[in-house]
Amino acid sequence: MMINFILNGQDEMIETSAEHRLIDILKFNYHLIGAKTACYSGICGLCSVIFNGDIVKACLIPAFKIQGSEIITIEGFSQTHEYQDIVQGLMEGGTETCNYCDTGKILTIEALLSKKPLPGSKDILAAFRGIKCRCTEPESLVQGVLAAAETRQRRLYGRRS
Repeated sequence: MMINFILNGQDEMIETSAEHRLIDILKFNYHLIGAKTACYSGICGLCSVIFNGDIVKACLIPAFKIQGSEIITIEGFSQTHEYQDIVQGLMEGGTETCNYCDTGKILTIEALLSKKPLPGSKDILAAFRGIKCRCTEPESLVQGVLAAAETRQRRLYGRRS
């Protein structure tokens, strides 16, 4: 089947089987390996991508569902100012990560901040329910996301009072 979609801002068209999963298409057709192939069951969240504005687990998305969609991977997102806001915010917030689950964390933060620019602690913890991470304490993650939100607000609107 032929599938048209947008990947990291570029129009794409591939021929693939309907049962192939998005994670495999990203890995084998585009050599994008930022989203990790770990559980293949949607439990860990390491294969997270932004799919039509929402964070999803790429291992659960069959090829036929990507027709006409927009997909952003960490490789594409890392080229944006928004990515820099998040990385800087995580550093300012003292959030340490292991680099293995960073893709899921960073894209989850982006999906959250794009919908709720100034999230509260409950919003942040709820957004991270789908990411199984043992390297970052929840409070540290909350502080990092709050700092990232503040960094973005400063970049977009100048210093806040």
